[in-house]
Amino acid sequence: MRAMILAAGLGTRLRPLTDDRPKALVEVAGHTLLEITLRRLAAFGIREVIVNVHHFAELVVEYLQKNNHFGMQVEISQEEILLDTGGGLKKAAWFFAGKEPFLLHNVDVISTIDLARMLQVHNENQSLATLAVQKRETSRRLLFDSELQLCGRQTGRQPVELVRPVKEAAPFAFSGVHVISPPFLGRMTEDGTFSIINSYLRLAGEGEKISAFRANEYYWRDLGKPENVAQAAQDLKEEKFQI
Repeated sequence: MRAMILAAGLGTRLRPLTDDRPKALVEVAGHTLLEITLRRLAAFGIREVIVNVHHFAELVVEYLQKNNHFGMQVEISQEEILLDTGGGLKKAAWFFAGKEPFLLHNVDVISTIDLARMLQVHNENQSLATLAVQKRETSRRLLFDSELQLCGRQTGRQPVELVRPVKEAAPFAFSGVHVISPPFLGRMTEDGTFSIINSYLRLAGEGEKISAFRANEYYWRDLGKPENVAQAAQDLKEEKFQI
C-alpha cells in the first residue's frame, strides 16, 4: 500500500511557528509533524510515500535527505501554486498507478485511528473512498445517511447541501484521513486548485460509494494552531499516543 501526505499548506493558523518553516516541520516534543506521520504510516507497513510541498519546500527536501527519508521511499510533488487537497492529489496521481487502495493523510493531524481496520472496512464495502469521521464539534460537517454513505455537507450556518435525497442525514467531522481506490483518480474531473471534498460530493451524487469510517474511539487531534501543538505534546507525555 502506498500513501500521500498532504503537506503543502502555508500553515497560516500555526504562525508564529511557521514564520521560518513549513507546517510539516513544526515540532511536537522534538518530533516534526512530518516525522510523526511518516512513522505512523511505517508502523502500518507503508514504505512508499509521496509528499506534496509548496511553502519552504526546499526545507522539507533537505530535512528528508538529512534523515535518510526515515527508511522509506519518499517522493516529492512540488506545487508552484497551491492546489488544495484535490488538485494536489490529482498532480500526484501518477504515483498510485495500479489496483491497490492508497492512503491520503493530512500532515497536521495526529491520531491512533486503526488504519488496518479502516482499509478492511473500505474493501468490504467496495467503496470508492472511505473517510475517517468523528462525532465532535466543527464548523464544517459532512453528512452521511443511515448506511454511512456521503450525502451532503453543511458549513457554518449555511443551509444544508444535499447531493442526493435521503430520509435522514447525520453530521460528522472529517478527520483528514482517507482510503481511496485508484478508479477515483480517473473520476476527478475538476482541474486546477480544488478541494477533494467537492469531488467526493459530486461522485456521491452520481451514486458512487463514498463511505464513512467511524473513528470516535480513537485519539485524534488537529494541529492547525500553536495551542493544539502544545496540547499534543502534553498528550504524548500522558501516553495518549506514541511516536
